[in-house]
Amino acid sequence: YEDARRTEVLKLQSAARNSLEWFEEVERYLGLDPVQFNYSLLTRSQRISHENLRLRDAEWLAGAEEWFQRQAGAGGNSLRRAPMFAPFRLRDMTLHNRIVVSPMAQYKAVDGCPTDWHFAHYAERAKGGAGLVYIEMTCVSPEGRITPGCPGFYAPDHEVAWKRLVDFVHTETEAKICAQIGHSGAKGSTRLGWQGTDVPLTSGNWPVMAASAVAWSPENQLPKAMDCADMDQVRDQFVASAEMAARCGFDMLEIHAAHGYLLSSFITPLTNRRTDAYGGSLENRMRYPLEVFHAVRAVWPAEKPVSMRISANDWVGIEGVTPADAVEIARLLHEAGVDICDVSAGQTSAAARPVYGRMFQTPFSDRIRNEVGMATMAVGNIYEPDHVNSILMAGRADLVAMARPHLADPYWTLHAAVTLGDRGVKWPDPYLPGRDQIYRLAERDAAMGLKV
Repeated sequence: YEDARRTEVLKLQSAARNSLEWFEEVERYLGLDPVQFNYSLLTRSQRISHENLRLRDAEWLAGAEEWFQRQAGAGGNSLRRAPMFAPFRLRDMTLHNRIVVSPMAQYKAVDGCPTDWHFAHYAERAKGGAGLVYIEMTCVSPEGRITPGCPGFYAPDHEVAWKRLVDFVHTETEAKICAQIGHSGAKGSTRLGWQGTDVPLTSGNWPVMAASAVAWSPENQLPKAMDCADMDQVRDQFVASAEMAARCGFDMLEIHAAHGYLLSSFITPLTNRRTDAYGGSLENRMRYPLEVFHAVRAVWPAEKPVSMRISANDWVGIEGVTPADAVEIARLLHEAGVDICDVSAGQTSAAARPVYGRMFQTPFSDRIRNEVGMATMAVGNIYEPDHVNSILMAGRADLVAMARPHLADPYWTLHAAVTLGDRGVKWPDPYLPGRDQIYRLAERDAAMGLKV
């Protein structure tokens, strides 16, 4: 009986915890517009959603949606659209909607070079209607790869391949494209994802390094604790990768400082055992990631935004990074000039015990956005348009990133628009007959649903 009920009980407990925290921390939301404050109050548990509110008071919700579009800078017919279709601007980059294709490792690169698989994969998702498409974590050096199938930004043929993709996205779609750069740290030299997550290679291993000599698991390599020369070299590799991404024409750059990879290994006390200026206090542990950011920001075009991805909870209690720590991490990023915080969680320790559920990481984004005053991106088990609109309308994030839904459906955004009855999305011209058919079928299904 307990096993059968455990998941539902955990969901209810999570909803109750979210609701209680909202009231305990209500000062966090006092700066919200009254419309958004009311919406946040009504949906505080994450059990009441956007479409639930439409059933309860369609007129009020329509007015709230119009408010959201106006404050986003939309006008005309766009005022009647759902929040997910509102524009969003970071520096000189304007997205035509709030949907983000999250970075997802493909493990199909050859010697760090993206292949036709990558071109087809990312081009298809750019055609699918999302406002922003991420490429997977692209590594700053051969030794910085997670697996032999991970791509890089460190050889001339890499630049040629990535530029071909970027040119296609800009020529054929409305999407913007973001390059995520990173170094695997202690989690490198492992097998392809479908061969086992974070499982070390049986042969052909390369040396790994991290903030301290702390292995990911007893089976993984013991990393070298980075000295100053290593840190200078890796920083310069991040800079060179950013310069290559800029030459390719990427619209945005993200530095991966989450999930136990190299920069993350400095941030979390679980893997940072240093006794120098880069260990100990949170400010010290953030020192190297911020040095990398400042070096990258100096060479990245001033008109283009830079994001950083963080793990906002190590899921091990007070021994690791907690949501309260994440607020201070984000505050340091914001003060340094990071444009938006990509708020993920976990994957920093094999001992982690995450509490899963729909939108399970969104409360971390909510807290950072409304306590720090920084733009955020929510990610983690978000898979329905209803989830997206609820998150945005409540002010829990500015952008919403989805991974698995886009693996299953490259055209998730176009199909979501059909579901919502939105006819304002732009389809690729060669696909217009398909668009017309899916609209007709949706109208037929709606009419059939009215028949008794």
